[in-house]
Amino acid sequence: MLVLAERLRAENGGVLDDSAIQAVAEATGAPSEYVRLAVKLRSERAKDSFLRNARSQYLTLEPEVRRYVASGVAAILFALFFALGGKLDAGDTYGVFKMVGLLALAVGAYNASVAKDGRVAAICGAVFGGGYFALSSVFDFMLRIPDTKVDAWMLIPITALGAVAGVTLHKTVNKYRDRLGLKDPVKERQELLRQLVSLQDRLRSNEQHMTFLSLDIVGSTKMKAHTDPLSVEFTFTEYHQFVERIVRKWGGSIHSTAGDGITCAFENPQQGFSAARNIQTGIIELNTFRNKIGIPIVLRAGVHTGTVVTPQAGDIKSVNFAHVIDIAAHLQKVCPPGGIAVSDLAASMVPGGAAAIGSIKVNASDVNAVIWDPRPAVPTVGAAQIPMRPSIPEQS
Repeated sequence: MLVLAERLRAENGGVLDDSAIQAVAEATGAPSEYVRLAVKLRSERAKDSFLRNARSQYLTLEPEVRRYVASGVAAILFALFFALGGKLDAGDTYGVFKMVGLLALAVGAYNASVAKDGRVAAICGAVFGGGYFALSSVFDFMLRIPDTKVDAWMLIPITALGAVAGVTLHKTVNKYRDRLGLKDPVKERQELLRQLVSLQDRLRSNEQHMTFLSLDIVGSTKMKAHTDPLSVEFTFTEYHQFVERIVRKWGGSIHSTAGDGITCAFENPQQGFSAARNIQTGIIELNTFRNKIGIPIVLRAGVHTGTVVTPQAGDIKSVNFAHVIDIAAHLQKVCPPGGIAVSDLAASMVPGGAAAIGSIKVNASDVNAVIWDPRPAVPTVGAAQIPMRPSIPEQS
């Protein structure tokens, strides 16, 4: 959503108005209020000039509120510059301050004329008229302009007159929109949607369905606590090389490492599950011949599959914030030591399905998974078979 919003902003000269926000909402399925808030929070974090940040904040307001704010600002400027003109222009009808005040009046009139409907136009006109009357009295008093007389009862008729003027301007502009060269809101909306669809197609061109395997060593911190540093470095280097060899053997690659955790990427769940099973069964050989710590390495593993979008085609290592990677890591954390937690989605794509993997179920982040365990089930009372896992001594 934010990528679409930022790219649309870039293609429209740095502006993301209400039509663009609504188009982003429709294209992504997110509520427009959510899009507006996300863009606003993103703008707040941006280190930019005061005027640019103020403009960004203004554009994230609701469209009707934006019109009212613009009318109020125009009324303030109109009242202020006319008061300054009366004080400093020395009776000059075409003084600088009065001309600037007329420009503010034109802005207020334009703001009401391009409102989305007559009701908003009326309110904009009322805000401008009432605001000008009230503020002109304030500014006249502050500037100590002589012969200033205020009739408070005039506030209501002037406000009503502003509302009528706003509606009239709105109707006139709508009638002659084509002659005035103003954009048709419907056509503008269609053009924004066309741009969004084009952006989505470009983003989805790098969309891939990938499987991720998350591995972590049980109690690795305590394993290293009272062991010779050289032995630790040798053993863990051998472990990483061992994992990388098996991952490449099954057509995968090392996506990332964090501490003793390793995340591996594969094209399909069958490869990921086969590699995980190969690692769990082959760790015995590593512990027997290449582990110099004296404490066996015990692993947890999680496998999940899903869709990721890469910035460049095939550049899977550049993907760091993906839901599928998070789920694989969460499944690994709830997996029993020595086992593999395979999400139901990934298990359904493995030959034989979940039944061929195991019968024990776990859940992480509302994702169900089945546990593969290398230790065979043992018989209990009668003919019933209950999967049993002999306890593993705590390594931490």
